Amino acid sequence: MADTTVKVRLVKGLRGVQQRHRLSVRALGLNKINDVRELKDSPQVRGLIAKVYYLVRVEQ
Repeated sequence: MADTTVKVRLVKGLRGVQQRHRLSVRALGLNKINDVRELKDSPQVRGLIAKVYYLVRVEQ
């Protein structure tokens, strides 16, 4: 199995968002709008993305 990665972009601001969701975005390494991180594709990362699906976009 190859080491796959997933690109995640923060597309919305964090104003008015639950503290838990802010922490999840922070855990993904995203700080400002349009920040992009390439992360190892794992169930943990997918879980964080699922929690904040309305704030981020997954790019291939």
